[in-house]
Amino acid sequence: MGERKMVEKAIKGDEEAFLELLHCYQEALYRTAISYLKNEGDALEAVQEVTYRAYRNIKTVKEPAYFKTWLIRIMMNYCQDALKKSKREVPKDRITSMQSVSEDFTFLEVEEALGSLSDYERELLHLKYFEDVKIKDIAVMWNTPEGTIKTRLHKALRALRTSFEEKGEMKRV
Repeated sequence: MGERKMVEKAIKGDEEAFLELLHCYQEALYRTAISYLKNEGDALEAVQEVTYRAYRNIKTVKEPAYFKTWLIRIMMNYCQDALKKSKREVPKDRITSMQSVSEDFTFLEVEEALGSLSDYERELLHLKYFEDVKIKDIAVMWNTPEGTIKTRLHKALRALRTSFEEKGEMKRV
């Protein structure tokens, strides 16, 4: 059965269709949570909470084609709220000791560079490049013209590139 049909069935109250959809997107939800929260336990808790929120609010999905985007957006909002609530900063020594995320230093450099961006820029890059959401879909989701999204994406990429260039300059000195 197609994804659109499954979403339509889930909106009408079909629990099996909802569970199947969530099974399809659980990895994307987990990746989003771990990229924000940097902790496996918190990420798993976030997936559980977002599953509940999505189930509770499934009838608010206006366009079945944007179900994945809707779901990821719920996760991003949850993670931002969780980070604001705890007002925690992940210490650098804790990042390097986290074995469940990655021992690859390139990953840590990318995380550090992403950390230098605004929340909006990080969300935009996450949607576009980690979740592979189309610019058109992001524009619809954020109720913003496509041209504006493209401009902001270009600006975010330029800021990310600048962050890497500055880091490269420090290593050469």
